[in-house]
Amino acid sequence: MEGSFLGPEFSDEEIKAYLDSVGAAYTKLSYANVTHQTAELLAKEKVVGWFQGRMEFGPRALGSRSILGDPRSKKMQSVMNLKIKFRESFRPFAPSVLREHVNENFELDRNSPYMLLVAPVREERRIPMSETQQKLFGIERLNSPRSDIPAVTHVDYSARIQTVHRESHPVYYDLLQEFSRLTGCAVVVNTSFNVRGEPIVCTPEDAYLCFMRTEMDNLVLGSYLLEKSSQPPLEGDVEWRTVYELD
Repeated sequence: MEGSFLGPEFSDEEIKAYLDSVGAAYTKLSYANVTHQTAELLAKEKVVGWFQGRMEFGPRALGSRSILGDPRSKKMQSVMNLKIKFRESFRPFAPSVLREHVNENFELDRNSPYMLLVAPVREERRIPMSETQQKLFGIERLNSPRSDIPAVTHVDYSARIQTVHRESHPVYYDLLQEFSRLTGCAVVVNTSFNVRGEPIVCTPEDAYLCFMRTEMDNLVLGSYLLEKSSQPPLEGDVEWRTVYELD
């Protein structure tokens, strides 16, 4: 198997029909602009919901139903945990990295397409803890940046890595390549597109509801780009915490 993208997919026509039915504000982009504008948003430390192609099958979001962020940002881990995932601020996120650049960032030089292998961040990317930081305790100690990609670096300098391959996921690959071109960083934060206790989103409706119920900045649904501040309020929505039991 070359990828785990075995779930349903939705055409731009189906996505547009749903967005129009709820009065959503959106911009339709060309393929090149989907990856370019998303990469620009990530480089500006925006948190982006990313919905493309067939849904993943298996235990990990792999770039079809993902929430993405800039791994270089010192605040990204806390923001995504507290305002998007609604969980403890110290929980680390996993990196997606272009396969050809994995060994430049991590002590790994093999395929890890399913985000199941753990490897250390390379020594030269790590940030040694100062004497003051070593005296910290608890959350303050955990929040000390451990590398120049702190949002995906665990307390022990490890990361659970997804290598991204053009053959199995060309749109996601092109996004990472564009982000690398803009920033010099071939890594993005990748976490599953859901809130705590909720299944990963499957349909455009699922994605839009999760987007609106959280503090994500933008949503990319196929060819459509949405900005949170431009959206009408959700009508008749329920409190999601009453729908899903927290884990």
